[in-house]
Amino acid sequence: MLRKGLSMWVGIVLLAVALVEVSAYGKARFDNYVVYKVTPTTQHQLNALRMLEDQPDGLNFWTGVTYLNASVDIMVPPHRIADFEDMLDFLQAKYVIFIENVQKLIDNEQPPTRAGGERRLDWTGYYRISEIYAWLDELISANPGGRVQGITVGSTYEGREIRGLKITNNINNPSIFIEAGIHAREWISPAVTTYIIDAILHSTNTTVRSAVDAYNWYIVPSSNPDGYEFTHTGNRMWRKTRSRGSLLCHGADPNRNWGYKWRTGGSSSNQCTDTYAGASAFSEIETRTIANYVTSIASELKIYLSIHSFSQLLLLPYGVRTSVPSNYNTLLDIGQKTADALAVRYGTRYTVGNIVDLLYVASGSSVDWAMGVHGIPIAYVYELRDLGQHGFILPADQIIPSGEETLDSLVTLITEAQKTF
Repeated sequence: MLRKGLSMWVGIVLLAVALVEVSAYGKARFDNYVVYKVTPTTQHQLNALRMLEDQPDGLNFWTGVTYLNASVDIMVPPHRIADFEDMLDFLQAKYVIFIENVQKLIDNEQPPTRAGGERRLDWTGYYRISEIYAWLDELISANPGGRVQGITVGSTYEGREIRGLKITNNINNPSIFIEAGIHAREWISPAVTTYIIDAILHSTNTTVRSAVDAYNWYIVPSSNPDGYEFTHTGNRMWRKTRSRGSLLCHGADPNRNWGYKWRTGGSSSNQCTDTYAGASAFSEIETRTIANYVTSIASELKIYLSIHSFSQLLLLPYGVRTSVPSNYNTLLDIGQKTADALAVRYGTRYTVGNIVDLLYVASGSSVDWAMGVHGIPIAYVYELRDLGQHGFILPADQIIPSGEETLDSLVTLITEAQKTF
């Protein structure tokens, strides 16, 4: 009975997917889309949510289905709200409306005007990929002598370069690789990462200088620029790459596409889901070319960081069951000190732990690949602000506070990590 009812729901949702994708060729709007926070308290409810999650995306799971009593944030289009609530009532599942109108958050995400200033980026708003790349060029020009170099770590389906910076403080330093924005809709990720670049180059704080100057840095603010640009021009809620998989459903989840234990759990073979793992490991040109670049410098790297949002988590590999790193206790200790440092400035609390324990099984991620294939000893995933009040649509006035506290935490992370080398 449950499966039959859900199958009817899925048929309705498939049509909704087609409509959203068609509207994306203009610009998708989310007027009166509602985000529900659903808490499964029985195995029956949990199984039903998992079945829904693995079906086409008229429903949009902002957070994944994990365990009993762990809430799930689900965005529902207005014309399906009644059906969705009927289904939850049938399941006797607990739920609350967390966001009443997604489009209202989108409309208020950017400031009416950006603050003026000499620098192209001032972190009072979110920026297009062309603006970020122009800012990188300015930094390269302003720092002659080779300390700051532009790098192209990959390319995209639509022909864009995946660009970043290499900052060399001392040729003998250990190196850090940071990639951000691999999920297109997580705008706070590139914003905070560019804030960190600025601090590495310009901070006069002696604690920050001492920490960041002890490393060389490879930093990529947007690892999925096709998808990121599409969130500005087509569909603010887009997550995946923009490759053409089928007539209706485009792209793959670039953080399920890496070649370490690919598609061994927590990803989908359905092209219309947000967690579609791709046709094969490294099927996406973005992941394939970034991986090639990281492989070329892997012997230098001591730390690999992947910046995401949201949920305020600091996650340790691995995203597959029964696998934890050999230095798990060290990572946990560094992680807790990092979270404590992050909380000092604004009281923002992060939870620290393994990906599977705190979220869900998620095979094929970049951080698992970095540690599992190349043995990079220190690897974490940041899930930035907030706890779901705005979700992926974090207001721009939170960019600087999020950047400040993340920088505080990063200083602690790299200082503690250095003690282990």
